[in-house]
Amino acid sequence: MISYLDFEKPVAALEERIAQLRSVNALHDVDVASEIGRLEAKSVELLNRTYASLTPWQKTQVARHPQRPHFHDYVAHAFSDFIPLGGDRLYGDDLAIMGGFARLNGRRIMLIGHEKGNDTQSRIRHNFGMGKPEGYRKAIRLMEMAGRFGLPVVTLVDTSGAFPGIEAEERGQAEAIARSTEACLSLEVPMIAVVVGEGGSGGAVALAAANRVLMMEHAVYSVISPEGCASILWRTSEKAPEAAQAMKITAQHLKRDNVIDRIVKEPVGGAHRDPKAAARMLGAALTEEIETLSSKTAQQLIAAREERFLAIGG
Repeated sequence: MISYLDFEKPVAALEERIAQLRSVNALHDVDVASEIGRLEAKSVELLNRTYASLTPWQKTQVARHPQRPHFHDYVAHAFSDFIPLGGDRLYGDDLAIMGGFARLNGRRIMLIGHEKGNDTQSRIRHNFGMGKPEGYRKAIRLMEMAGRFGLPVVTLVDTSGAFPGIEAEERGQAEAIARSTEACLSLEVPMIAVVVGEGGSGGAVALAAANRVLMMEHAVYSVISPEGCASILWRTSEKAPEAAQAMKITAQHLKRDNVIDRIVKEPVGGAHRDPKAAARMLGAALTEEIETLSSKTAQQLIAAREERFLAIGG
């Protein structure tokens, strides 16, 4: 069952009516096919119209949808032969940041990303995708390993931000994030980052200082959440929709301002409506990007990254 967002209520009502008609058809052998077809066409049209004009706040809601695909879903549907690697060799293993060897259309890569979890237990286990220092140090270890083996690095970014707890600060959260960002920038192999859901603050940038930065169509990327921004500016989180509008956090805004390089289309109604199709779209985009970057030398890759990030805001 799809969980509907507030702005999807008209679509929900139509799809509920379609389900009722199908039930009547199954129980009483009544021919309502034409009516079902008419309502399905109307539902698709309404869904298309709704998602073509989402506000930044509505896109934030879509990016946070509880059924939106996460790291494990993309591993299952866009990659193959995934071999997870754990631990930072210093403290422990952080399940908010996953990584390991994988194949993308036959090409061996290093895959790293945030995992939020998809139910209460898994969300707690993965700390809602909020990385701790050991998670970012694991990412550094895997990036360095990719550099030694000459493997392209792909990162899937989906976090509201790095974990702000006192224990993370005690273990050097800021330093770990800075070192992870530095590791991205100094990689001698191609690196592609994709914001698949939320890209929040330094916790996202630490895995996204790449040669190419992509965003899913309904993802968001910002230095602070709309609620956090509203709480600072207006002293109330109720102004979050206004903050989202002012912050220009959508893929469309960021592509226009050259903060990201490419927008990856999602199925109509968001990636959560068809995770397999969303994964196929992402896999195709990543394959193209890796092919383009694979001909560049290590020096060219590092120089291009430096130029890319220094140009932002110029």
